[in-house]
Amino acid sequence: MPHSRTPARAWNEMVRGNERFVAGEPQHPRQDVERREELEFAQEPHAALFGCSDSRLAAEIIFDKGIGDLFVVRNAGQVISDSVVGSLEYAVGVLHVPLIVVLGHDSCGAVRAAIDSQGADAPLLPPHINTLIQKIVPAVRRVGGSPAGDLDVEMIDSQAVGREHLRDTIAELLNESELISDAVADGTLGIVGANYHLREGRAVADITLGSLDTPDRPNS
Repeated sequence: MPHSRTPARAWNEMVRGNERFVAGEPQHPRQDVERREELEFAQEPHAALFGCSDSRLAAEIIFDKGIGDLFVVRNAGQVISDSVVGSLEYAVGVLHVPLIVVLGHDSCGAVRAAIDSQGADAPLLPPHINTLIQKIVPAVRRVGGSPAGDLDVEMIDSQAVGREHLRDTIAELLNESELISDAVADGTLGIVGANYHLREGRAVADITLGSLDTPDRPNS
């Protein structure tokens, strides 16, 4: 890779930035006029982040990063699509990022909509929203313990669904992109699936792939 960052180093930098944010001591690095001028004709982001579009997940803020530090791709519920895969392939194949962070979070509206859609007498959703949440329904079904039929949606743990969906998202990304899966296999790329806790502000690694030595994190 064209810079000195390894997957493990890139993730450790993300963790340190998030710890500053959690502590209320952000540095707001690389956000000045000089940084804008430096990046006028090129970019060399530290990592790519694919996350939910939720307004509470502003990536550069919660990881205390600056302009040009993160290549960010977001959609509601962080669901894989052709545009997402193409964007992440650009980050890996052209920008040579050593790390992809896939970021889910608690109290996710898309996850809640996917759960509610499986209940009895669930209302019809607008077609594009329905297409989006269908990617989350398999996780709902696994957590609910039923492959078909109506579920008692009030009894389904949305946090558990979110964690299952995070794993599904990473698995689908690797299945859809030979470029990304090959980069993980040859050690030039790491992937971290993390869950963001809204109240605390902490991103906790849930699944890691590639050459990553992730620091121990609390389980809450």
